[in-house]
Amino acid sequence: MVKKVGWNFLPKETPVYPQVMHVPDLGEFRFIESLLQNAAPLQREAPATRTWLGVGDDAAIFDGWVVTKDLSVENTHFRLDWSTPEQAVEKHIVSNVSDISSMGAAPRIALLGLCLNKNWPEETRNRIRSAFSEGFAKRGITLIGGDTVAGEEGVFSTTLLGTLAGDKPLVRSAVQPGDNLYVNGTLGKSGAGLWLLMNHPEDRDKFPSLVEYHLNPRIVEGAGAELARMGAYGACMDISDGLSSELNHLALSSGVSLEIDERLLPVDPEVVRMSEYYGLSPLDFALNGGEEYQLLFANSLWDTIFQEDNRYIMGRVCRIGTAVGLSGQAQVHMLCKNGDKRLVKPRAWSHL
Repeated sequence: MVKKVGWNFLPKETPVYPQVMHVPDLGEFRFIESLLQNAAPLQREAPATRTWLGVGDDAAIFDGWVVTKDLSVENTHFRLDWSTPEQAVEKHIVSNVSDISSMGAAPRIALLGLCLNKNWPEETRNRIRSAFSEGFAKRGITLIGGDTVAGEEGVFSTTLLGTLAGDKPLVRSAVQPGDNLYVNGTLGKSGAGLWLLMNHPEDRDKFPSLVEYHLNPRIVEGAGAELARMGAYGACMDISDGLSSELNHLALSSGVSLEIDERLLPVDPEVVRMSEYYGLSPLDFALNGGEEYQLLFANSLWDTIFQEDNRYIMGRVCRIGTAVGLSGQAQVHMLCKNGDKRLVKPRAWSHL
């Protein structure tokens, strides 16, 4: 048997939570053994740059290791009456990978904490285990340890470590006056998909791409690392709480004001179609819909270093505005289609 260094095994005779005893026993050792069976090999290669960075960005850095941690809680971040176990796991992994990507890094090592809902059937637990094993392995992420337990609701907790693709990280505080603002991908899909599931679940088949994106977002996971490789050392962060909130984060962190143009926002065509169908505002989804996990970044060199050949690596990239000099408070404004200019206030999604 392979020795599983770093995993916190719970002795079966230790009843930490009485409800654990009601879970049909897969055997924790057997469960973990299966989870690690196809793990990516551990690459014994230290970070090339011994950088340190404290709290304030999508990830911290200690001695060159870029580290982030995300939680996914059942009935808060995922619902198994909406999504499959595989979709729930993939969304959780993407939420961590996007944080590493936004720092200009690539993911390498993971620690996984799993709380299995004591009422999940054996099939669900098996599918979740397989999804994590395959999800990490196909990305080349080595699972080196963690913890498992059972409780009232399912919880996924990943600590993900990566290494920088360039000489330094991409950080929120690097916006300079005159920088262009960009996003990759299209906007509003996840928020629109969530709205549909909450308000018209019977219509989910009418807009399947929106529902699918909310349940299982697909992003260009190497986009941030590619920015660093190209020397595009501007500001960057992922869009997890909504574009309006992330723009304000950039403005405050960098001490600049930002101006975006409504006409330039790459609102997803299906978001527009769904909004027209229900009489909603596609702009609201584009500005305030969370869990996009695409990148928002700023750079003054983009037009000179971004070549046609890189479009397939970065995915779709759209310029949405410009950073301007600070006069008073660091704020975000939007030039509207009708010619008006309005303040863009942060409307972050909060689980607290």
